[in-house]
Amino acid sequence: MNPLTQFKKIPILSLLMALALAALASPTVARANAVTDWNLIASNAIVVTAGQPPPVSALSFAMVQGAVYDAVNAIDRSHRPYLPEPPSNLTDSKEAAAATAAYRVLVGFGDLPGLFPLQQPTLQPLYNSYIAGLPDNPPGSRANGVAIGDATARTMLAARLNDGRFGLSPTLYPPAPGIWRPTPPNFANDPAPWVGNVQPFIVPSVEMLRTDGPNALTSAEYAEDFNEAKEVGSLTSTRRTADQTDAAIFWQDHAHALFNRIFRTLAASQGLNIAESARLFAMENLAAADASIGCWNDKYYWQFWRPITAIREDTDGNPDTQADPTWLPLFDPSTAVCHPPLLVTPPFPDHPSGHACNTGAFVHTLQNFFGTDKIAVTAFSNKSCTTRSFERFSDILSEVIDARVWAGIHFRTADVQGSVLGNKVAHYMTKHYFQPLD
Repeated sequence: MNPLTQFKKIPILSLLMALALAALASPTVARANAVTDWNLIASNAIVVTAGQPPPVSALSFAMVQGAVYDAVNAIDRSHRPYLPEPPSNLTDSKEAAAATAAYRVLVGFGDLPGLFPLQQPTLQPLYNSYIAGLPDNPPGSRANGVAIGDATARTMLAARLNDGRFGLSPTLYPPAPGIWRPTPPNFANDPAPWVGNVQPFIVPSVEMLRTDGPNALTSAEYAEDFNEAKEVGSLTSTRRTADQTDAAIFWQDHAHALFNRIFRTLAASQGLNIAESARLFAMENLAAADASIGCWNDKYYWQFWRPITAIREDTDGNPDTQADPTWLPLFDPSTAVCHPPLLVTPPFPDHPSGHACNTGAFVHTLQNFFGTDKIAVTAFSNKSCTTRSFERFSDILSEVIDARVWAGIHFRTADVQGSVLGNKVAHYMTKHYFQPLD
């Protein structure tokens, strides 16, 4: 048997247990906890098995991690809950509560649907084995933890019923200069245009996240964005460096899967306990959910065209821009990647950048959580199959803003304003949620 094939058949739980035993044997290796274990399982369920695109997955991650936080925090009692929490004892199992909350949000209950009920045959054996492997000390603490996780999962699922997910799509504006339309080579439509109409998780109103909007077509600022994207974002650009090309492809990995990998690494490297991990993952993913909702609402408010349309047509009336009807962005199917799908211009409006909206929320929340910007991060991308390192959290955001221009899929203004939108969510959340109890 091919050893790689054999490895792929190892159950996730067995792999997690093996990693845990290795960590116990080596005190220099940071250990995982139930929050990070079940974030990995949830990420696989959301991104790999269900195949949810980034803006949809943001909502699923938020529901899972919000319920996990409330389950652990109900026992820890250190911070304000996100949603109402059940009663608990300080000795109840936080591990059982975290695992149960994640599992139940994913698969649901008989009378309350979860995110992916069809995945129950796969997830239930993982969950049963995980719970069975937890200590029950004092007796009854494990069962109490399960009950708490059940309760917070129910509260989350009930709170998100009829929240606009998978609902109505916005109406597209008639074709005109500056207005988005499907782009070559596949001329695809947005798989989730309804995301902008979903009820926010954190902010009271999506309108408070409205951006300033794209530059006027005849402005000098628009011409500057146009010519930058045309030059450094071209498939055949001679100005873009090899490292910039790598960065552009690197950040086209599934953003929420990639960032949750980063959060798992940080939880371990920074020595976070289970309660701190639960709070970090909830803050990050709830902020990203509202960043995605606000971003998609804003995209369809402005409906601004992508560089490939603007550069090929050049009907903007700006004397400082010139059309190139054969122009191709770096994100073209001919550009090599290590894992499918192939690169294309994303099938929804340019402004603001979805990746920048989410990265802005992620990065500013990291800064707020840790109380510093100066923590080094190293991450691996499944799109470029390369590793990139950053000395500060803010270096990540700066590179993402640049990378979307280098990819030829965004105007810089869309990236900058997207990052501001994400920061608005993070700032509001820090003021109104997750404060320590007096």
